[in-house]
Amino acid sequence: MEIERTLFYHIQKELNSEPKALILYGPRQAGKTTLIGQLLAKSDLPHVQLNGDDLRTQELLKRADLENLKAVVGANKLLVIDEAQRIENIGLTLKLIFDHYKIHILASGSASFDLASKINEPLTGRSATFTLYPFSYNELPIQPPAFSNNERLEDFLRFGMYPKVAGYDSHQDKENYLYDLINNYLYRDILSFEQVKKPKKVIDLLSLLALQIGSEVSTTELASHLSLSKISVERYLDLLEKMFVIVNLRGFSRNLRKEISKSSKYYFVDLGFRNALIRNFNPLNIRADAGAMFENFAVIERMKTFHHQRRYANFYFWRTYDQKEIDLIEERQGELRAYEFKWKGGEANARAAREFTEAYPNSRFEVVNPSGLDKFLIL
Repeated sequence: MEIERTLFYHIQKELNSEPKALILYGPRQAGKTTLIGQLLAKSDLPHVQLNGDDLRTQELLKRADLENLKAVVGANKLLVIDEAQRIENIGLTLKLIFDHYKIHILASGSASFDLASKINEPLTGRSATFTLYPFSYNELPIQPPAFSNNERLEDFLRFGMYPKVAGYDSHQDKENYLYDLINNYLYRDILSFEQVKKPKKVIDLLSLLALQIGSEVSTTELASHLSLSKISVERYLDLLEKMFVIVNLRGFSRNLRKEISKSSKYYFVDLGFRNALIRNFNPLNIRADAGAMFENFAVIERMKTFHHQRRYANFYFWRTYDQKEIDLIEERQGELRAYEFKWKGGEANARAAREFTEAYPNSRFEVVNPSGLDKFLIL
């Protein structure tokens, strides 16, 4: 079954307008190549498609030579390059192609900083960027009566949203795929970055984060556990964010002196990936971390909704030194929206909600539980 990705129409619109370099970021296996294939199938633009993992492609494009590039582009109006970050000097090459041939360019990459550092400066003012995450809650259809909404949510929390996972029926196939994802793609990608001196430590760091979702994280404590410097831990955390493995939420602070603003929470972009790291795919009714997993899921899905619809907001959590806490603060268009996530229902933290809304009169507070997830994920 072919799933309609929300980003399809935004990128298609760009391809139907004036030529521009379109940069598509996203984790490996999120469906970038499939999305590009769908776009090409619906486009009338003559195109050439290359893959940055291919050694011949790397050799063809690493030299910013017009005669050489003319042979690559030919009479085509669209140049597509998968895994463009693998190509040396790709930014200058794409700039030369765009400036001289004025064609559409669609380049994808699975490590945002690696591709961005090579493309952003040469293509300033000539590019548009998109981020494709694994499937979102709104992209995957409900399939009753075989699969109720509650069963679907449990499956998402246990096995995540990667496109291949969604295509498997058996739990064992899903688990095997996720273990392979970690053992093959994650290790390979980490090893490809020169600044990572101890790749095993990065996996250990991820495993520690996997046990702390929904909780504040101390880089000093992580460094102590891993026998690394705090600077190394911070560098690895930044790397993992830019590889689309984790997302960092900072503390929100504007008015109150007792607000904590310098700490962080980390959430996993995909919970199946996280559960593979800790080797735990158990049903939720026998897990102690179900509430933290639901919080992780709701936060990430809210972010995906914004990204996929090309809308923008700032995201934080809120906590005071006297332990009042709200899971998610969303800042957009001058308004603050505060959300608390409850897996099994229950009362909201009334004192935290009251103190926050009194301190920020332009804010709204809401409790989100599984039955309210559909409403929460509509903008």
